[in-house]
Amino acid sequence: MTQLALHLQSKIIRLQLRQNLVLKNLNVAQWHEFEPLLEIIDYAKGETLELQGTHAMEQYFVLDGILKRTVSNAQGKEMILRFAAESDIDTSYAAWRLKMPMPYSIRAVTKVRAAKLSMLQWAAFLERHAKIKAEFELEVMKLMSEVMAHTITLHLLNAPGRVQRFMRKHTALAERLPKKELASYLNLSPETLSRLKRRGKI
Repeated sequence: MTQLALHLQSKIIRLQLRQNLVLKNLNVAQWHEFEPLLEIIDYAKGETLELQGTHAMEQYFVLDGILKRTVSNAQGKEMILRFAAESDIDTSYAAWRLKMPMPYSIRAVTKVRAAKLSMLQWAAFLERHAKIKAEFELEVMKLMSEVMAHTITLHLLNAPGRVQRFMRKHTALAERLPKKELASYLNLSPETLSRLKRRGKI
């Protein structure tokens, strides 16, 4: 865990942060206020960043790699809700605002580098900057709508339709995801996904 200003690759990381969908509109003064709050962390493949059911919540800005948001039942069966890659975010903001425990886990699909800060710090920063807060809350609503659309897709589309929809909406990501992770997200077995590709169904 390294503060941004002290990181050996701070110049590159600053450029990456300025491409983030939530941070790209910050002005110079806002950047100077925001940067000291950030910590840069590298996560191993499979590492857990946030655990379902806990109250220790943080805000993440993805610099490199892919995160997944998952929910698990008491038997340990896991469902992947969404993926987040470079320039994207993951967050527990809604749960924090509602004073509820984390309703999902956040894990690293690949090796991941992320910038993060506590939800308390992030919320305080947002309260000082109404325009950024409004833009961020809009993104959170988009994420929630994305998760809902994915859940509906699992029920309404057949296997080829689910794969085709993902390929259409997330073309670049589809090429980078491990087959096992993509299959799980689409509620398929890796064997079924391979079979659909071999038969030209996708």
